[in-house]
Amino acid sequence: MNAYCYFRSQFMPLAEAKVGIVTHALNYGTGCFEGIRGNWNAEQQQLYLFRLRDHFERLARSCRVLKIQLPDSPEALCELTVELCRRNGFREDVYVRPLAFKGSEAIGVRLHDLQDDFALFAVPFGNYHEAPDGLRCGTVSWRRVPDLAIPTRAKVTGIYVNSALARTEAHEHGYDEAIMLTKDDYVCEGSGENIFAVIRGQLVTPDPSQDILVGITRDSVIQLARDELGIPTIERSLARNELYVADEVFMTGTAAHVSPVIEIDHRPIGTGAIGPITARLRELYFQAIYGRHPKYLHWCTPVYPAHTALSASERDVPAGMAAADIAG
Repeated sequence: MNAYCYFRSQFMPLAEAKVGIVTHALNYGTGCFEGIRGNWNAEQQQLYLFRLRDHFERLARSCRVLKIQLPDSPEALCELTVELCRRNGFREDVYVRPLAFKGSEAIGVRLHDLQDDFALFAVPFGNYHEAPDGLRCGTVSWRRVPDLAIPTRAKVTGIYVNSALARTEAHEHGYDEAIMLTKDDYVCEGSGENIFAVIRGQLVTPDPSQDILVGITRDSVIQLARDELGIPTIERSLARNELYVADEVFMTGTAAHVSPVIEIDHRPIGTGAIGPITARLRELYFQAIYGRHPKYLHWCTPVYPAHTALSASERDVPAGMAAADIAG
């Protein structure tokens, strides 16, 4: 099966979408992106894109920070994403990556006087963490980049060097995932996840002033905890030692879903096993993202009409066919 992407205003084979080595975003990290999950419900023969509009609205905000003009509105980009996934004919969980970036082949550090480009691709994607019994995490020496250095509410490509350094340090020390602290030594987030602690029956998570990316999965879990379990979430600064003595800890993210944490810095969290609140929230979250919870179907955008997956012949798109050519 040929894989297709959308690049420079047309659908094309993914293998043919290329940029030059002088591209500004490659050299300077001047791009913004999103990660969007598509979740395959085999019983319904449907692929659900989770909180699609929210992701593109956040991408638009990120692009304003980097002075990038998106090619279309969030609504139109949602439609384009559905079309891309439909044309690829996915029948498995996928990860969708919209990427807006400075595409000029130009040397020089700046944001102005550069061409804006946009790409969209999707790839099969299973578990981000292979730790079914829970994550073993370690705090790392790398601090989270502060908001006044690179705006942390924007998903800027260049800032993820910070995350890569943190996750590799954690891996080299034998951990599954990193926990980064702020410059003031408060808990910030994982390398690609927000973090929650269960403390005396409440959820506690770092507030936006702690240089976090305000995650869409984070917001979903806060809503599920409040509306389904009656558990409030307190957003505040969180000391590292509060994690050590918490009843439960878990991480959230588009790639990571709801990931229980059973150990931090070689200290067991709670009983050292997945806690009951984490387990229930994870169950509710999976029900929601796979379209199995009627109350949260508004979070899910179906890809296939009439819950019918396309055949291989129906998903073939000639190279170079523009979006306008398939709209009808």
